[in-house]
Amino acid sequence: MDYPQLVPGVLLRRYKRFLADVRLDDGREVVAHCPNTGSMRAVNVPGCRVWLAASDNPARKLAWTWELIELTQPDGSVALASVHTGRTNRIVEEALAGGRIAALAGYAELRREAKVAGARLDFRLDDPERGTAFVEVKQVTLKEEDGHGYFPDAVSERGRKHLLALAALAEQGQRAVLLFCVAHGGIRDVAPAAHLDPAYAATLEAVAARGVEVLAYGCEFGWHESRPVSVALGERLAVSLTRQVNIALGVD
Repeated sequence: MDYPQLVPGVLLRRYKRFLADVRLDDGREVVAHCPNTGSMRAVNVPGCRVWLAASDNPARKLAWTWELIELTQPDGSVALASVHTGRTNRIVEEALAGGRIAALAGYAELRREAKVAGARLDFRLDDPERGTAFVEVKQVTLKEEDGHGYFPDAVSERGRKHLLALAALAEQGQRAVLLFCVAHGGIRDVAPAAHLDPAYAATLEAVAARGVEVLAYGCEFGWHESRPVSVALGERLAVSLTRQVNIALGVD
């Protein structure tokens, strides 16, 4: 997926869930739309470099959209992370259509937003020989102090409902897949965030035992002339269903 031309700045604050104040490199302070309704734990870090997309659509209330943030890692390197949850399904769809997810390659038809009993899942794959596979996608950006990635970043009853819908499909003999799209360049593996949402973690472990497949893939960000220009699904990452995290839980 290609980004529109992005403009750099520094995050001043995120507030009212959908708003972020950013100081652009040219000195202007702007209000940007924050396309992320979650807690943004560990990626809402004032003072970090961020990247915004501009729009000239006169119907929009805000001309800027917050796309990416650069996060300093313990070793001093910088990892890019996407805060735009609306990009996630497009990233995965491009990978599915291009056959770049080996575990889900070989299906003849791809459909978005599959309605099933009790939920709406992100994708349905169909093939005369392979049958049907249902795929639910979740974006992961939470990297905790222990160095590992976790989902969700806050209590997610909606996410738990998706797990139960996948489990019901698996028990009916359908292929049911939860795919973590890890949109944080510093995360190398994923686990359920039992320290933030123990019900989700317990449900994920239970539905995996009932036949739901759990996959995780990283994202690769493309750069040109010191500017991020694209993102694509990258390599497969490890998933642990039982990891426990022992950290001090502060207020973000």
